[in-house]
Order: sequence, then structure tokens, then C-alpha cells
Amino acid sequence: MYLGTQHPSSHPTMDSGRAIYKQSASRLTVVAHLFGILAFILMLVWLLHYRGGIEYHSDNSDRVFNAHPFFMFCGFIFLVGEAMMAYKTVLSQRIVKKSIHMLLHLIALCLGIVGICAVFKYHDMIHAEDVYSLHSWIGLVTFCLFCLQWVMGFAAFMFPKAAAGTRASMLPWHVSGGRALLYMAICAALTGLMEKSTFLDLKNHRESRLINFTGLFVLLFGIFVDLSVALARYV
Repeated sequence: MYLGTQHPSSHPTMDSGRAIYKQSASRLTVVAHLFGILAFILMLVWLLHYRGGIEYHSDNSDRVFNAHPFFMFCGFIFLVGEAMMAYKTVLSQRIVKKSIHMLLHLIALCLGIVGICAVFKYHDMIHAEDVYSLHSWIGLVTFCLFCLQWVMGFAAFMFPKAAAGTRASMLPWHVSGGRALLYMAICAALTGLMEKSTFLDLKNHRESRLINFTGLFVLLFGIFVDLSVALARYV
């Protein structure tokens, strides 16, 4: 009988369900990009218009500091989110998606190194203490775990590549760890924005609201990245 031998994956109800998940994941990816771009624009407006610009090699300590939030957001939040969505929501060969995923994370890691160096340089210029706040603790732990995640992921899934059974057992931890690290990076960003806003003791309510909206869009970007990736696994 045909119905008795039909493959489960070709069942009309299952195919319809997958189509719904695929459509939902695609829409959520678009929304995630919208919030990510908005956060990027607001970050630039804040740093360039209100805070005097971004210049790592400047003699102006404030401009040096501004490189920190800019590079950390671009790397550890925006590019990490893009890497997650590229692997889960882009239709392409697995090796292509894995290569893009790995490369975007590597670029994010390099930008993160520049961002962390910028804040240490800023502290040296103003003779401030290093790694004393909750923001810095969360940020450094996230950075260290991110490095470990990338090295282990590269070794297990790219080169020299672990055995199939080992990869299968590592994959859930790798995926869950990546999602957790994205939220840790967002937590570091939000605490950093609030810490900087407190130090500045802003009297300009426009700048204060700009910082708040930047943080809100960063959070919404992370949420919609996570939702799009979570739904894409059912496709």
C-alpha cells in the first residue's frame, strides 16, 4: 500500500509545518537585521555626534574609549548574530555555511581584541583601575569563553575534525553555548552602556534616551536572532 510505505518526511502535514517554520524563521531574520542595523546607526550617532568620534590612536582618551563599544558591538554582537543566522537560515551547502559561520566568528574575535585593547589603553591614559566592574567581569568571561568556543568548534567541525560520534555529541553543547554567549555579550553591552551613562552624569536627555534606545535595539536584535535560529532547526 502506498500510504503505508510513505516516508515520514514527505507527509503533507509535516511538509506544511516545515514550510510554516521556514517562513517564520525568514521573517524573524529580517526583523533581527532591522534591529541590528538600527542599533548600529544609533551607536554611530552617539559616538560620533555626542562623544566626539572614534580613534584608537588618538591622544584624546575619550576617542580611544569610543573604539571599545563600537568594536565590541560590531564583533561580539552583530557579527556573532550574523554568523548564527548565516548557518541556520541561509540555504546553501553545509561546508559553505560552516565556512561563513567560522569566518564571521573569527572576524568578531579580532574586532573584540581591538575593542578590549582600546578600553585598557583608555584606563592607562586616565590612570584608572582595570577590571573592577560587573560589566568588565561579564565581558572578560564572555571573551574567554568565546575564544574557547571558537577553538573547540574549529577543531571538532572544521580541522582536524573529530569523529562523527564525537561531533554529534558536541553539537548540542556548541549550539547552546553559542546562544548563551550571545546573551552574555548583550548583557555586557547593556551593563556597559548603563555604566558609561552613569559616569557621564548626563544632563542632555536626548543623549540619555539615545543610549537607552541603543541598548533596547541591541537586546531586541539578540532576541530575534535567537528566535530565528531556534525556528530554523525545525526546517
